[in-house]
This record gives sequence, structure tokens and C-alpha cells, in this order.
Amino acid sequence: MKILTLAMLLAGAAMAQLFPANSDGVTMGHVHLNARDVNAVKAFYTDAMGGKVVKNGATEMVAFPGVFILIRQADNPEPAGGSVVDHFGFTVKDMPGSLAKWKAMGLKIDTTNNPNEVFVWGPDGVKVEVYGIPEQPSPVQMNHIHFFISDIPGMQAWYAKMFSATAGTRDCIACLPNKVPIQVGEMAGVSLSYGRGAATLVGTKGRALDHVGFEVKNLEAFAKKLEERGAKLEAPVRTLPNSTLKVAFLTDPWGTYIELTEGLAPAK
Repeated sequence: MKILTLAMLLAGAAMAQLFPANSDGVTMGHVHLNARDVNAVKAFYTDAMGGKVVKNGATEMVAFPGVFILIRQADNPEPAGGSVVDHFGFTVKDMPGSLAKWKAMGLKIDTTNNPNEVFVWGPDGVKVEVYGIPEQPSPVQMNHIHFFISDIPGMQAWYAKMFSATAGTRDCIACLPNKVPIQVGEMAGVSLSYGRGAATLVGTKGRALDHVGFEVKNLEAFAKKLEERGAKLEAPVRTLPNSTLKVAFLTDPWGTYIELTEGLAPAK
């Protein structure tokens, strides 16, 4: 099962470190959120989801095994739902305990056909899909990003070409007992899930889930590879002021805003 395999691969990732890169030098890096109330969003991902606040220089993040959550203040961001990226997902070791905690905190929880899977709603209309995997050693870890698009083969091929995401399928956990397969792109640290959505989509930039981020080795060289593969960066690679962190941005053909980073994780 793809989800279980990914969870086991992630088990060795430390809380404030990312998973080792794939053969193309790419791994899951971060999810960047726009928030009306930064402290409320930070509390959701620490108190409810079990993340840990860390810093890389002046950049503050909430760390989970395999991903960082970055948060910035924004006025009235639109919810993630309705854009090309609908939600992202974690896996937890203790699903019954997690559910009890979320209910005690008064969080909005949507159940599914599978008692071992729920959607937990955070601030600003960002929902997090959560599966229980008792076999995983860490209490919580990154699992997937879920796109809703009409051109599933096109997106699957694009992420395979640009980021070496291995095309495949996984069972639809929420679709039990039918287990309808979902098309995916497996990357280091994350499964890209391609669900069926509308033909006309809204991009992610400016919404509550603003963009996703991939960490790459040697960003300048990788940027050249992307251009050779037909992608176009919005600006040349740059180093953030008073930092060694390098960044670049691009948008996929369906409107997903993507940040590329080199050096995002705090020093060990």
C-alpha cells in the first residue's frame, strides 16, 4: 500500500529535518500558509497536530517529520478549497488518542467512510486529512498533497518530468469499501495525489494555502534543468538577505504556486 510504504520511509526523518532527496535531488520541503491570525495557525499545527516551532535564521517554521509549515499574516485569504490544491495530509500513530484530543479542543472534524481517516479543519478554511498508521514510529508525519484537476494524466506527467515524481496509484482511503485507486506521483517525503476536479481552476497564490515548496540540491543547477524541461521560473534564483537560504518560484500549468528552496532546514 503506497501510504504505508511512504510512512515507513519517512520514519527515519528527524522532526526538524527533511527526507533525503530523490535521484533528481528533490524532496518535499514545506507548505506555506496565509493567515489572518498567525498565532492561531501556529497553535493549530503545534498544539493540535503535534509540530514543533523551529527557526532557520529569521525564518520561523512549524516542523514535522518530512515537512515544514510556514505561516505569514494576510488579510482575508480565501480558503484552500476551490483551488487546484484542495488540502494536504498527515499520518498519525495514535488515531483514537488524536481524535479524542481534537474533539476536546472543539475542532471541526469531518468523518469519512473509513473510521481510520478524518479531515481536521484549521484556521482560514485549511483542512488537513489525517490517517492512522499504528505501525509508524513517529507520532505524526507528512503524507500527501491532494490536487483536484480535470487533466490527471497531464499533471501526473508534468510532475514526473519536472521533479521525477514516480507515477502510480494508491487506494482511496475515504472510498472504502470500494478502494477506488487514485493516481499519484510519489516523491521523496510526499505523495502527490491527483483527484478529479473542475476543468477551470483557481490558482493557489494568495489563498490560505498559498504554495507548496520543494527542497532541492544545488538550486542553480536544478533551475537550469527545469528550464531545459520546459518550465519557466518567475525570477532567477536568489539568496534571502542575511541568510544562506536560496529560493526560486514557478507555477505549474494548473495554477499551483511552487517555491524551490536550498537550505531550508535548520542546521543540525
